[in-house]
Amino acid sequence: MDELLRQATTVLRGMWKRRWLGIVVAWVVGLASVAAVLAIPDKYEASARIYVDTQSILRPLMSGLVTQPNIDQQVMMLSRTLITRPNVEKLIRMADLDLKIESKAEKDALAETLMSSLKIGNTSRDNIYTINYRDTQPDHAKRVVQSLVSIFVESNLGDARRDSESARKFLDEQISSYEKKLEEAEARLKEFKLRNLGTQSTEGKDHFTRMTTTAALLEQSKLELREAEQSRDVLKLQIVGEEPSLVPDLSQPPAISGVSVPEIDGRLDVLQRNLDSLLQRFTDKHPDVVSTRRLIKELEEEKRKEIIARRKVALSSPATAVTSNPVHQQLRISVSQAEANVAALRTRVAEYQARYEQMKEAVKLMPQIEAEFAQLNRDYDINKKNYEQLVQRRESASMGSEINNTVGVDFRLIDPPRVSPKPVAPNRALFLPLTLVLALVAGVAVTFAASQIRPVFFDSRSLREVCGLPLLGTVSMLTDDATKRREKRDLVRFAAACVSLVAAYGAGLLALFLFSVRTA
Repeated sequence: MDELLRQATTVLRGMWKRRWLGIVVAWVVGLASVAAVLAIPDKYEASARIYVDTQSILRPLMSGLVTQPNIDQQVMMLSRTLITRPNVEKLIRMADLDLKIESKAEKDALAETLMSSLKIGNTSRDNIYTINYRDTQPDHAKRVVQSLVSIFVESNLGDARRDSESARKFLDEQISSYEKKLEEAEARLKEFKLRNLGTQSTEGKDHFTRMTTTAALLEQSKLELREAEQSRDVLKLQIVGEEPSLVPDLSQPPAISGVSVPEIDGRLDVLQRNLDSLLQRFTDKHPDVVSTRRLIKELEEEKRKEIIARRKVALSSPATAVTSNPVHQQLRISVSQAEANVAALRTRVAEYQARYEQMKEAVKLMPQIEAEFAQLNRDYDINKKNYEQLVQRRESASMGSEINNTVGVDFRLIDPPRVSPKPVAPNRALFLPLTLVLALVAGVAVTFAASQIRPVFFDSRSLREVCGLPLLGTVSMLTDDATKRREKRDLVRFAAACVSLVAAYGAGLLALFLFSVRTA
């Protein structure tokens, strides 16, 4: 601690020895800095306030139905990107700042100065934007702010509208593209269905389900055929035990109902089942239904004629001159009906057997067909879904654009451009005290540097430590009265120089204050 105090005392004594150099430097720096502050030109600030109204009762009502951009965010982004090079060049032309510009370099320098000087501030809650600009000429500052306000209001989200048009054009192109894809997918699906018409599922059943159903119907038909054959055989055995009786029956007309013609009944049964299947899918006026009914009617007429012909042949034969026993006759009719039923069931079994065999052969191709059909359906569904979404979004974008055109954004000029009557810069009342501090610091720094460049030894210890030689002794200096008076006068002059420096600054600040009060 003692060593530090000793070193500090040594440094202060050395600086005191160079005090006149320090006060001279302080005066020089003070005068130069005051001159520099006074030489700074006055700047006047022009400002304007704009309120951007983005609220509308229509927007919340249409929320969820239309695509609406974030207007607040767009306005904020517009305010942040308003000060760009093209806008600044336009502003220079509008404010007539390029009248005295003769070269491109000067114009570029002016544009850079404006870009760094223009300020746009906003309060995010109220959408109030403030435009500020400072210039040495009040008229220039006001014209610049007025021009920037005009650019800000005239822009009116033009870029956002161009983005909407670009988005709508893109959606139209995509919709046209997906329309072509849908047409191609529908054509492929139609071609596939026509090519594989026989293997298509009906009533929501796949091939294996229909094959299982056909197999069950085949087994059921076989069972019914066996039952019909057993019933026929039993009737034939009963006929064997009955003898015909000679009871004439020629007075009655031949009976047609209940008589069976197997070759015709089988075809009628097949046509009747086809008709039932067609009626489940089509109406009565469908061409296939009308054609099937016509064929059934023709076969019934043919059956009636065949039965009449057979009756005539039987009546003309001598063996049939007499009628049979009524029981015997009834048994023969039952046997005929049983024969017709057996024939019909055999036809049904053959039909189901053919269908089943055909389905068994198609089983090998069904996985490939179903996979191709699933792929076609998947592609078609994806294209259709994307197409419907694009159409819906285009309509939403169109409605949103119409809302923006109808409602728009309202720019209200709260405070028109105005210039402050007094200069706002530079703040000389602040800069002048700072120049005094700068002058004092410069003087102290110079005295410290001078004391370190040309050091002076004030005690024997410092001399011995620096030289590294043994010190034999010291000689003290005795000052006389004349020397003391000279030193005292020197101290007074130094104090007067310091006080005059501070007093000069004080007088300058007082004069500046009085001048500002008078101009106000």
